[in-house]
Amino acid sequence: MDSLEQTTTRQSGPTGDGIRAERAGWSFGGDTPQYFDRHVARSVPNYEAGHRLIEQVSDFFVKSDSVGYEIGTSTGTLLRQLAKRHPHGTRWIGIDNERAMIEYARSAQGKAPNVEYLLANACEVDYEASDFIVSYYTIQFVPPRHRQSLIDLVYKSLNWGGAFLFFEKVRAPDARFQDIMSAIYIDYKLENGYSPEEVLGKASSLKGVLEPFSTKGNLDMLHRAGFVDTMTIYKHVCFEGFLAVK
Repeated sequence: MDSLEQTTTRQSGPTGDGIRAERAGWSFGGDTPQYFDRHVARSVPNYEAGHRLIEQVSDFFVKSDSVGYEIGTSTGTLLRQLAKRHPHGTRWIGIDNERAMIEYARSAQGKAPNVEYLLANACEVDYEASDFIVSYYTIQFVPPRHRQSLIDLVYKSLNWGGAFLFFEKVRAPDARFQDIMSAIYIDYKLENGYSPEEVLGKASSLKGVLEPFSTKGNLDMLHRAGFVDTMTIYKHVCFEGFLAVK
């Protein structure tokens, strides 16, 4: 039985939008791709606005002969938007380690000749020289023991003047602020139509799977990789976007 079949077999509790997962068993495989875009858009504040911001930022770094990457491309929605915005000469490569996501992205691609998808662990990819790398709420799912090495690879891949733009769920700097942020986020999900059972089910499924760093933890990781020019380009409660330029 392969990993996708195992995931389907283990599913046990509702997390919203038709997705079910067991405790500490959230997966992007199985049937998740067909529900993913709706689920994440309802779960993450300003999710689609974040896509637009990334497109706008890309204008400052993408050239006609650039290579651009998306780490954790999922259904490929953002990658196709970037490819449409920069169609002349730029190559866009989406990386994901879930076969079901890659297959879904390829089937949804349509006419996008400058887009390709790579089924691989992002920590093991031999990256080409690139000008723009984006990761949209993905690094938080990389095991902490591998996270720094991935950022090191990103830094090494970028041409001088290239940019790494990544969005993450972040932890607060202390327990009081963490309680405030968590409560606000739970209210957001309830107000967005999720039931208490679904909110609890999703939180339970993400145990040990989603491991956010604090703002400082993310910035420290960038600096250890070699980035000097960094800034927060987006912030909403426990969600943050970081821009790092080599």
